[in-house]
This record gives sequence, structure tokens and C-alpha cells, in this order.
Amino acid sequence: MLRALIFDSHFDKHRGVVAFIRLFDGSIKAGQTVYLLATSTRITVQEVGIFGPDMKPIDSLSNGEVGYLVTGLKVLDKVKVGDTVCGADDLTQALPGYAESKPMVFASIFPTDADDYHKLRDSIAKLQLNDASLTCEVENIPALGFGFRCGFLGLLHMDIIQERLSREFDLDLVITTPSVEYRLKTVHDEELKSVHTPSELPDPSQISFMQEPWVKIEVLAPENFIGAVIQLISDHRGIYTKMDFLNTTQVQITGEVPLAEMIINFYDELKSSTKGYATLSYELLDYRTQPLCKIDILVNGKMVDPLSIIDHKARSESRGREVCAKLKELIPRQQFEIAVQAAIGGKIIARETIKAFRKDVTAKLYGGDITRRMKLLKKQSEGKKRMKMVGNVEIPQSAFLNVLKK
Repeated sequence: MLRALIFDSHFDKHRGVVAFIRLFDGSIKAGQTVYLLATSTRITVQEVGIFGPDMKPIDSLSNGEVGYLVTGLKVLDKVKVGDTVCGADDLTQALPGYAESKPMVFASIFPTDADDYHKLRDSIAKLQLNDASLTCEVENIPALGFGFRCGFLGLLHMDIIQERLSREFDLDLVITTPSVEYRLKTVHDEELKSVHTPSELPDPSQISFMQEPWVKIEVLAPENFIGAVIQLISDHRGIYTKMDFLNTTQVQITGEVPLAEMIINFYDELKSSTKGYATLSYELLDYRTQPLCKIDILVNGKMVDPLSIIDHKARSESRGREVCAKLKELIPRQQFEIAVQAAIGGKIIARETIKAFRKDVTAKLYGGDITRRMKLLKKQSEGKKRMKMVGNVEIPQSAFLNVLKK
């Protein structure tokens, strides 16, 4: 009886997917037909070998050995980390200990150039070979075209994936602001619906209620930072629950915080407020009903879907002002005036104005009647109005992730 665990894999353009395996029962050799349980795939082994440290082909691998297996598969999602390899005629139960990882943070990834969509799809598939926690599905936003909504374990995981796509595969990307999975119930549906991005939300008048995930956090910090930690939890809509002294100098603070508050800058602020001494761990608790709303961002009168956010109604206006002020710093000035606005539904809650470059058209005048000056200024303002009607504002890539970071 053959049972082997796939613990890693990579893609070879000549030999297909190469899986790294550890055998728990039986043996495996080249030419043998095996079965991948998780994806229900039957393959013929092309080559087996060991690491020494380079890959060295051998005749067979037996019980207790670690080596590699050349599958020859060109379809990358057929091989998953944590899957069990068994004999084609002797199907067994999967090896215990591995479970599907559940993503906690969601963001959409789009190529700057629409022609790079297929390259992005293949690149993400190759990353998934040795990163089983990365999930993705196709998404289409009219303003950005086709891309992928990806799930990550956390904000650091998202940054690592972005850097790997940029450096290893030479891709220029647009990444939306990170979000979590919300649940809502509409006036017409009886069951809860899952929503990962603000663009999926229906009209506010159609929403009965919304729920967001909450996490239980445990912070270990020196006792002189107790006040700073409790204040930080309160500032992020959290609830302080208890405090335990582990010794004379170390304290464990327990609280409950919305996951959406955790994924942006909670950890950075915790390190700053405790001078780097605090450590943080968290686990998912449940979903709780909260008064949430969608904040849309408009640049020059056009809605920018990737910058839309979901936040609590009580602080929606302050968050809208923060985003507009940040965009005012990130968007370069143009030849015409740019209005940056935040809106909830049809109501504008915040606005910032990026002033236009201005040329002194009256510099050549050396005297004469005031009407000459006014004529030139009027001509200049009419030209800027025409330019504003047809002008497009290009938002820098850095804005999509930095806009929500304080």
C-alpha cells in the first residue's frame, strides 16, 4: 500500500510539476501509475529521485524516505501541497495533519497592461505550487479590466506575494486596498451572502444588516505599556476583556477587535506604542452585526473602485477625510484643478482640491487698460475648463496600498 505526502512543489517548463514527497508506506518508482487524492488525478510517474543536495534520479523511493516525483503535469492546480499520493489500484484515506488554510485578508490584483492578464494568471498558478495558503478567483472590474481576487493569511503575506509577482515575473500590478469577508442579508434574500470587496455590495437601501468578523487578540507587553495597549484596542473599535500578570514585569492583555482593523496598521501601531516590546497573537471568534457602510472615492468626478472601503458609520466621515487628504499628497498636480471626494451613496462627506499648475499669462503686459488683463485671464480659465472635461487623472500605484496607512 503506497502513501506519500506532498510537502512542496515547483514547476519545470520541460518536465511539468515536480512534487517533493515523503513516503509513509510502500514504495514508488518510475513508470508506476499513482493517484492524487485531493484533485482526483491519475498520473504516470516519469522519474523519482533524492536530494543530495541537487536532485539525483534513483530507481525507487521506499517507506520513510524523502525525495521528488516528476509528474509531467502541465496543469498546475492538479498538484497541491498537503495532498496524498497513493497507488492507482489501492485508494486509501488521506494522510492526517494537513487542512485547507482559510484566507483572512482579501485583495484584488490587476495587471496595469491588460495584455499581461494571461501572464499574471500563470504566475499566480506557479506561486500556488509552493504556497498552498494563496487562493484566487477571476474578477472583473470595469475600471481595471480582468484580474484576480486573492485570499491571503495576512497583510505581510499579501506584501510578499506582491513583491514576488513584481520581481520574479516582472509584472506591473494594481492592488486594491485589503479587505475581509463580510456577510450581509438583503431585503429579498433569506440567506446570508458573503462579500469580499466593496464593489460587490448592493445598493444601501437593499441591505437589511451586515456582519463583520471579529478576532480574539492576546498581547504580551511590559507592564509600563498597559495604558498604551488598552488605548490602542479602544481606538480600533475593540473591546478590552481581561489582563493577567505573568510575572512582576510582563502582562498579557486580552481583547476583541474587528478583523478589518487588524489587517491595516494595528500591528505597526502596537510596535510603535510599546517601543517594539509587545507581541501579538489572534484567532477568529465569530461574525457580529455592525452598522457598516461603503465609502466611495471619486477623483475628478469619476469613481475609483479599487479605493472604495467598508467602514463603521460612526467614523465614516473622519475616514473619508483621511483618505481624501492622503490622496491629495499622492496624486501629482495637473494642468487643471482636481477634486478628490468621498461619498456614501449619493452624499458627499469629504472633499480635497488639488490645485492646478498655473502659468502667468499676464506677465507680458506692461500697462494699458485692465480689460486686457481680464481678457487673458478669462481665456486661460476657459481653456482649463475644456481640459478638465477631457483630462484623465492617473493615480500612482503606491496610492492603492498607502491610502489607508497612517
